[in-house]
Amino acid sequence: MTAPRKLHIKSYGCQMNVYDAQRMVDTLAPEGFVETANADDADLVILNTCHIREKASEKVYSELGKLRVAKAEAAQAGRTMNVVVAGCVAQAEGNEIIRRAPVVDVVVGPQSYHNLPALLKQAKAGGRALDTEFPVEDKFSFLPPPKPAAIRARGISSFVTVQEGCDKFCTFCVVPYTRGSEVSRPVAKIIDDVQRLADNGVREITLIGQNVNGYHGDGPDGRPWALGTLLYRLAEIPGIARLRYSTSHPRDVEDTLIAAHRDLPALMPFVHLPVQSGSDRILAAMNRKHTTEDYRRVIDRFRDARQDIAFTSDFIVGFPGETEEDFAATLALVTQIGYAGAYSFKYSPRPGTPAADLQETVSQADMDERLVRLQNLIDSQQSAFNAATIGRTVDVLFERPARNPGQIVGRTAYLQPAHVMASDDIIGQVLPVTIESLERYSLLGSLARDSLASAPVANSPVPPVLQPVVSQSVSSHTVTGA
Repeated sequence: MTAPRKLHIKSYGCQMNVYDAQRMVDTLAPEGFVETANADDADLVILNTCHIREKASEKVYSELGKLRVAKAEAAQAGRTMNVVVAGCVAQAEGNEIIRRAPVVDVVVGPQSYHNLPALLKQAKAGGRALDTEFPVEDKFSFLPPPKPAAIRARGISSFVTVQEGCDKFCTFCVVPYTRGSEVSRPVAKIIDDVQRLADNGVREITLIGQNVNGYHGDGPDGRPWALGTLLYRLAEIPGIARLRYSTSHPRDVEDTLIAAHRDLPALMPFVHLPVQSGSDRILAAMNRKHTTEDYRRVIDRFRDARQDIAFTSDFIVGFPGETEEDFAATLALVTQIGYAGAYSFKYSPRPGTPAADLQETVSQADMDERLVRLQNLIDSQQSAFNAATIGRTVDVLFERPARNPGQIVGRTAYLQPAHVMASDDIIGQVLPVTIESLERYSLLGSLARDSLASAPVANSPVPPVLQPVVSQSVSSHTVTGA
């Protein structure tokens, strides 16, 4: 009987990469691979890379330097270690990786990892293998479904990819070049995936895509379905208690999605809606295809449909040409909208993107100072949002034992971690919790034992910090994620 081979995957970046890593495990399971948390004793190490953040390539080469040592030590011990670079850095710099890093056996892009078994065999026979094409065939048609044991081991929450690629071509973003144009999976395939997950104990589904609300997959009626229509159908699957989606573009929020937030108790009132800047001049330079007024109108549509909805966003500071007045418009927009949290970054050029050819006009010192001001404002809003839960009773989906003995941790509708003292038989249940205190970003409370125990509380009023601020209109010049 052949001993299983050990597989270690290190993923960087977005939720899509987390999902892709799991599907690589599923793809390699029939080849006899099992996961290990230790790269040093692995037979196969995969770096699943992301090209969105600053110095992404340098991080990959640094990691490959460590793996070169581990691979040499394995060889001295009479063991073969293979190294694969996958993901968006692989797609963007495949030939350069082959040239610079002899330790790498296989380079594979995010649309081709279903070919991993064949690529590993090719590398074994011929030395090395490279696949960074955008294949005509749908990789999802070739990926084996995860085994029931693997689904159960991954917990009660799961990602499901429904859409890949992006056609927006924001000037700062590499996604259209590394993930390709927008492609949506057929509705029937997604229903099959979600049904399989539900049958094996998954209670929460997050639909993911580079531009997830641009979803337009073929429906069983022969017509393309929008994301909202898909959510209505998935809400009918028994066992699925919560639905989420990420990441959205403000231009693609259509009416059925708004209606789904109004009508579906399972659809969580929590939306990640990147805006990137509060200046219309900078938004135009970013090719975002929306203005700040467009963005505010979208926020209003969501809030009109469901009063307890909350938002997170993405921001870039220091984009080429950004003035202090542009940045002030960003602060004003954040103040006006009121966020439950946000991701914010200093601008850094990505080779091959249009913005990389722009002259950088904002000094690193100014970028640092602006980022601190923006993050302080966002942190104050997030802290107020969390503090507003103290004394309230909120629904929590319990996920796993916490680090502290006797504690179980779950998440609220707004993804806030919540800890209670309880037995682990509550894992997988949605239960009301009375929040008693706050520890950094975590909520501490106790299970509600009164009549609320059988009543949903998802429609309780949104904390005050998220209500729109009534102010003068934000002026702008005549400004990752989606």
